[in-house]
Amino acid sequence: MNFFKTKPRTPSDLVRALRENLPKLDSAAPGSDVRRKANEEVSKCLQSIKALLYGDGDPLPDAIAQLAQETYSSSLLLLLIQSLPRLDFESRKDAVQIHTALLRRSIGARLPTVEHITQNPQIIFAALAGYENEEIALNTGMILKEMLRHESLAKILLHSDQFYAFPHYIESTTFGISCDAFSNLKETLTRHKPMVAGYLEANYDRFFSSFTTLILSNNYVTKRQSLKLLGEILLDRANFNVMTKYISNEANLKMMMNLLRDKSKNIQFEAFHVFKVFVANPKKPTQIESILRRNKDKLLQFLKNFHNDKDDEQFSDEKQFLIVQIQQL
Repeated sequence: MNFFKTKPRTPSDLVRALRENLPKLDSAAPGSDVRRKANEEVSKCLQSIKALLYGDGDPLPDAIAQLAQETYSSSLLLLLIQSLPRLDFESRKDAVQIHTALLRRSIGARLPTVEHITQNPQIIFAALAGYENEEIALNTGMILKEMLRHESLAKILLHSDQFYAFPHYIESTTFGISCDAFSNLKETLTRHKPMVAGYLEANYDRFFSSFTTLILSNNYVTKRQSLKLLGEILLDRANFNVMTKYISNEANLKMMMNLLRDKSKNIQFEAFHVFKVFVANPKKPTQIESILRRNKDKLLQFLKNFHNDKDDEQFSDEKQFLIVQIQQL
């Protein structure tokens, strides 16, 4: 019989141990005993917290409630994100799962962790800034995606200056990180539609000035994804006012007409789905109708030969509709 069996650590013990040992990963010399022991302790604590949150046995609501409260009062969520570069691979995964479990925890209609992050938005911005570090970018990207499921958190990000870092992260990182950053940009712009529509109306010029840099990107994937997302935004009913303003701008029409002739057929196809909104508008502004009329013959010839190999009935119908609309100009 083991008379020296250690007593299970309480949530308070676990959080306290993390608060004590995470800073040592920064301050202790690499390879030192202090650093190694701190790493081991952090790893054990994270495993214990994850087991408490995801345990196979009966749920322990009191223990989880205590853990959550200790986490909030000690600013552990922010510290974990900031410490990710110093954690090992498995500990990073554990940290992501802990954030996810706490973000999904509810008490009736309340989401306590969402409320906590709403009051501490630096947690959101720390997750976004993770894209600057290739080693942890996909970990912080997962945490950010979980946050963006909640409108109050997505709104904080969207209304911040940090939101406009997305094009930089999409354009200047490796392929996998760029795709992850774009996925979270799309999540921010499409999940909570009425809230986003209000933002786009109020911040139209700043948003589209930034977003156009992605549409004109030299990177094929970024350009194609951005055009597709633009089409989704404009065709969403919630964004009717934004769409009306966008398709009244002659520079936007000229950009789409140029993209219709892109060397990539996929880029052409995505540009078509934006271009059709300009043509289908029954109340075209004078400057838009003038451009279409001046280019009428060229457009008709172009559309008649445009993607004739595509076996897509809806596309064929839309193309024929545009041809008729342009003929009637």
